[in-house]
Amino acid sequence: MSTDTAAHDLLAAPDCALFLDFDGTLVDIAARPDQVVVLPEMLAALAALQTRLEGRVAVVSGRPVAELDALLAPLRLPAAGVHGMERRGADGVLRRLPPPDFDAVRKAAQALAARHSGLWVEEKYGALALHYRQAPELQEVCRAALHEAIRYSPELLLMEGKMIIEVKAAGIGKGTAIRDFLAEAPFAGHRAVFAGDDTTDEAGFDYVQGIGGAGIKVGAGPSVAQHRIASAQDLRAALARAAAMPVTGKEAT
Repeated sequence: MSTDTAAHDLLAAPDCALFLDFDGTLVDIAARPDQVVVLPEMLAALAALQTRLEGRVAVVSGRPVAELDALLAPLRLPAAGVHGMERRGADGVLRRLPPPDFDAVRKAAQALAARHSGLWVEEKYGALALHYRQAPELQEVCRAALHEAIRYSPELLLMEGKMIIEVKAAGIGKGTAIRDFLAEAPFAGHRAVFAGDDTTDEAGFDYVQGIGGAGIKVGAGPSVAQHRIASAQDLRAALARAAAMPVTGKEAT
């Protein structure tokens, strides 16, 4: 799989509004979310890009915003967490949407995890995730159990990612989070570029491309994104190159 050379140009565009997924995009996927490795050079590139783009860099993730802050410290970027249930703009104010009722989903997921040691349940504000990376043979069992749990709950949506099945509020996603960023300074009026690696990022790709922006799929697999970068490592290298580019023209004024 090769990297789309146009993707590098998009990341380096001096007038873009840059939105980045976290796991599998800025960092490599780990066995558990608390085991990811955040490289100092990646943090340095993000800090430089935040300056170069005059604040127009945001992280859009399934993780809670507080978790992103802890992992990206000392950076404190604009961020959307839990697929848009939480969002902190450049003004520093954290906004949370009201969460739906997860009681039935919680009971189903916890009962399944109690029977299978390879499963574990992650509860977040406004979402619940069932991880099966340690027991991939249970994918269909997990899917069936959570589908049944939300059968009579139209306010809930099931999403599948890399060795994870997540239930979240319907109608809220990475696309709506990016939309809300683009309605505010400093993002408003700039072309959106969104990079992500998973099926949970597809709504973001679809949204930004629908308004004339660009989606960049990181890694293999089918995607609506019009551009592709081969791996998270390649994405980090592209960000570092973009951050090192000299400030010219309008940027220098």
